[in-house]
Amino acid sequence: MMPDLPSLHAIAVMTITVVGLYLFSRDSIPIETSGLIIFITILSMFYLFPLQVNGFDSDPISLFLNSFGNEALVTICALLAVGKAIEVNGSLRPLISLLSKSWVKHPKLSFLGVLLFGAFFSAFINNTPIVVMLIPALIAVAKEANISSTKVLMPMGMATLIGGMSTTIGTSTNLLVVGIANDMGQEQIQLFDFMIPVLIAGSIGMLFLWLIAPKYLPDNKPRQSQAKTRIFEAVLYVNEDSYPNGKTLLDVMDKAGKNFDVQKIKRSDSLFVAKIPSIIFEPGDRIYVKSSIEKLKEFEGLLGLTLYEEDGATDSEQEIGQEYTHLAEVVITAGSFLDHSTLNAQRFAQRFNLLPIAIHSGRTASEVSGDITSKRLNPGDVILVQGEEESIANLKTNANMLVIESDSPMPSGQKAYVPLYIMLGIVGFAASGLLPISVAALVGLGVMLVTKIIKWGDVGNAMNIPIIMLIVASLSLGTALEITGGSVFLAEMFVFLTQAMSIPMILSTLMLVMAILTNVVSNNAAAVIGTPIAISIGQQLGAPIEPFVLAVLFGANMSFVTPIGYQTNLLVMGAGGYKFNDFVKVGFPLAVIMWVSFSIILPLLYSL
Repeated sequence: MMPDLPSLHAIAVMTITVVGLYLFSRDSIPIETSGLIIFITILSMFYLFPLQVNGFDSDPISLFLNSFGNEALVTICALLAVGKAIEVNGSLRPLISLLSKSWVKHPKLSFLGVLLFGAFFSAFINNTPIVVMLIPALIAVAKEANISSTKVLMPMGMATLIGGMSTTIGTSTNLLVVGIANDMGQEQIQLFDFMIPVLIAGSIGMLFLWLIAPKYLPDNKPRQSQAKTRIFEAVLYVNEDSYPNGKTLLDVMDKAGKNFDVQKIKRSDSLFVAKIPSIIFEPGDRIYVKSSIEKLKEFEGLLGLTLYEEDGATDSEQEIGQEYTHLAEVVITAGSFLDHSTLNAQRFAQRFNLLPIAIHSGRTASEVSGDITSKRLNPGDVILVQGEEESIANLKTNANMLVIESDSPMPSGQKAYVPLYIMLGIVGFAASGLLPISVAALVGLGVMLVTKIIKWGDVGNAMNIPIIMLIVASLSLGTALEITGGSVFLAEMFVFLTQAMSIPMILSTLMLVMAILTNVVSNNAAAVIGTPIAISIGQQLGAPIEPFVLAVLFGANMSFVTPIGYQTNLLVMGAGGYKFNDFVKVGFPLAVIMWVSFSIILPLLYSL
C-alpha cells in the first residue's frame, strides 16, 4: 500500500537531506562548510518551528547539539589520534621493510603479503596512515624490482578498504552505523560480529585485487625511472647569468632537447609574450613548463635557470635555494590546511622553511596562470618542495598531508612498537567486553600522552575537521529524519517500490543503493542517513534487523569506484598518477564482486 504523505517537518528534513547530499558532492564547497550550513539550518528550523512530540515542543538544543558529544564521534576522534601515534612513531615501517625486501625474489607472494598486511591492520586502525606509510615503500620497491608501481598502489588502497569493513572500529562508518543502531534500541553489535561475512566476501575481493586487477591498470615503468609518470607544472626563472638570457626560444629548445615542453612565457606581471622560435629571452622572464621531477632539475642545471625567483625570494627561500638540499612530494589531503587554499595564503614557505618549486594537478586540468604559490589547491594535487631534511620531517609530522620521496630513518628499538601494543590493548578490552570501545580508545590515547608517545600537537593534527563536521551534520540529519517520521516514510516507500521482491532481494537492493550513494557523496553521510531507514525497513518486513543494518554498513564502505569515494583513493590517485577511469576499471568490478557476495552471504547467515 502506498504510504501516507509525511508531515511538513519530515518533508522539510528530506529536502534538506537531498540538498546536503548534493553539497557534500561538490568540490567547490569545503565539506566542513557544507556540514555547518546543514547543521545550522536544521537547528534553526526546529527552534523557530518546534516539532510536537507527545503533545510537547521538542528541544532542538538537546536533540542536535548533542551530536558533538555523540559516543561514536568521540570514539572516532580518539582512534584517529591513536592512528596518528602509530604513523608518527613509524610503528609499521619495520614490517613494511620486511615485505619490501622479499619483493625482488618473490614478487607475486610479496604483493599478496602487502594486500593482506594492509587489510589486516585496517581492521583496527584508520587506513589513512597505513596507506600513507605503504605508498613510499611500494614506490621504492617498484624501482628496485623494476615493476610498475601503478600495478600495486591502487590494489593496496582498495585492500585497506576491504579490511576496514571487518570490525566495528575498522572505519568511522562502521562506528557510526553500529552506534546509531544501538541508540535506536537495537542489540549492541560487538567488535567481531560481522567479520565472517567480510572474510568470505573479502577473500574473493582480495583474489581479484591480487590476480586480476593489475591487468586493468596502466603498465607504467617504475615511477622514479620513468620520465612521464607524473607531470608537474613549474616556472623556470631567467637570470642574468643563465643560458637563455639573450638567446632565442629556438636556441634554448635546441640545447634543452625535445622534452622541454614550454607552455607560455611571461615577461611581467601582466605581459605574456608570444611563444615563437625567434623570441629573445630577457632577465626576469618566466618560462612555464610541464615535465617530470628529473627533467625539471635537468633543465635547471643545463640552462642555468632556477625553480624559484631569486630577486623576489624571501631570505628563507634564498637560503633553501642556495642549500640545494632534499626534494619531497606533498600530496594535498582532504581537510588539510592547504585544501581549497593556496601556498601564499597559508604562508607555506615561511611556516615550514620549504620552497615550493612545482605543482601537479591531481583532479583538475586547470593550469597555473601566475606563480605556483597562488594556485588554488584541491585534494589529490601534489606539490614538489625543496628543503632540509629536518624541515621535511617537520612537514610530515605536523601538516596532516602525505609526504613522499624523502628518505626517512627506520625507527629503532622496541619503542616504535609501543603504539601497536597499546592498540592491541584497546582491541582486547573492547573485544572482551571489559570496556566499551569509546572508553578503551580514550584510555589508550591517555596512556600514549602520559608516556609521551604522542604529543598534543599530533592529537590536534589527527582531528580532521571536515570529517567531524560531516559526522555532526549527518547525525543531525539522521535524528531529524527519525523524529519527524521521515525515515519511516522513506522505508515505507522503499518497501512499496520493492514489494514484488523477496526479502533477500530487498536486502540486496538496499545495499546497492548505499554502494551507489557512497561513491557520489561521503560514506559517513550515506551510512548515517541509511541506518534508521534500514531499521524501519526490517521492522516493516518483520525480518531480523541486523542484516539490514549490515547491508547499509557494507554498502556504505564500497567506495571503490571513484577517486572521490574515500580520502585514501585520492592519496593513491595522487601518488600513482591514476586517471578517473582507472578507478572505474578496477573499482566497479570489485564493488560488484563484494555486493553479489554479501547479497548471497547475508541471507544465508540470517536465514532470510
